[in-house]
Amino acid sequence: MTATGTERTLFTTAGPVVDAVEAGRLAALIVDLDRDLADCAATYCGLYPDPPFEPSLFTKVAQAIGGQGPWYSAAQLRVSNRTSAWLFALDWIMDHAADSLEQIRDTVGRCLEIGDGADPAPGDQLGLFLAELRDLVAAGPAWSRFGPLWREELRRMLEGMAREWEWKDAHARGEAELPTYERYLDNADNFGSVWGNIAHWMYVGDPDILDHMEPLRQVSRQVQKVLRLLNDLATWNRDRTWGDLNALLLGVDVPFVIAHIKALTEHCHRMLEPLYERCPQGAVFVARQIGYSTGYYGSGADYWGLLGLEGSLVEP
Repeated sequence: MTATGTERTLFTTAGPVVDAVEAGRLAALIVDLDRDLADCAATYCGLYPDPPFEPSLFTKVAQAIGGQGPWYSAAQLRVSNRTSAWLFALDWIMDHAADSLEQIRDTVGRCLEIGDGADPAPGDQLGLFLAELRDLVAAGPAWSRFGPLWREELRRMLEGMAREWEWKDAHARGEAELPTYERYLDNADNFGSVWGNIAHWMYVGDPDILDHMEPLRQVSRQVQKVLRLLNDLATWNRDRTWGDLNALLLGVDVPFVIAHIKALTEHCHRMLEPLYERCPQGAVFVARQIGYSTGYYGSGADYWGLLGLEGSLVEP
C-alpha cells in the first residue's frame, strides 16, 4: 500500500518527528533511572517489602522524576531519584511499621543524627541509605553553602511525619480530635518534596538555581501543599483502609479540595513567574512537578501496591 501525499506529510514533518525523538529520549532516561532504583532496592531490600512495595513502584518513581526534569541526564537526577525512593521507605516505617511513639522518636532521632554527619548503625538500612544520599550531596560544592538548609528541611519533614503519627495515635485512643484541615495542610512538610528539591538542586549545582534557592524553596513549599492534596484525592480509598490521615477526613469534601488545589496552583504560578527568567530550569522543574502530579493523580493512579482490602471500598 502506498502512502498518500497527506500521509507522507503527516509522518515526516518536523513536529511529529521532533516529538517522537523527545519521547524516545525520555523513555531512555526513565529506563536508566529505573535501573538505578532497582540497584538501590537490591542493596536495601529490607526497606521494601512486597506488599505494599510492588516492583512497579520504582518504575513509577523513575517516570515521575524523568517527567519532571527531562532535560537532565540520569546522573544529574540520581539524588532526586534515590531521595524519592528513600522517602517511600521512610513513609512506610513512620506510618505503618512503627507501632509506638518510642519507635517514631527513635527513627526521627537516628535520621537527624545521620543528617548531621553521624555514621549509621550496622544493619540500619534506612540510615545507611540516608547516609548515602547525604554523602552524594555533600560531595558537591553547594554543601558548604546549603548543607544547613538540607538538614533543616530533613528535620521539618521528619517532625511533620512524627506529628501526623501522634495525631492519629491520640485520635485512635480517644484522647484528641483529628487536626483541622488547615492545620493538616500546614503540616505538608511531611510530604518531603521540598527536601527532595533542595537535595536535587544542590547536587546539580546550577549557579542560577543556587542563587535563587530561597524563592525556589518558598514556592516549593506551596507546591508541596498542592501535591499533598492531589495525593489525598487519588488515595482516599487506600488511606481509609490503611488508617492514614487524608484531607477528606477533616470536614471538607471533594469540590472544596479541588477548588483549593486550583487556587493554590494559581498562586504557585504567580510565584514562579519572575523566576522563569532568573533561573529557568529551577522554575520549570517546580512547575512540572505540579503538572506531572496533576496528570498522574488525576487519572486515579497510585504509587503504592495493595494490602488486599482496598477493593471493597466505595468512592466518597
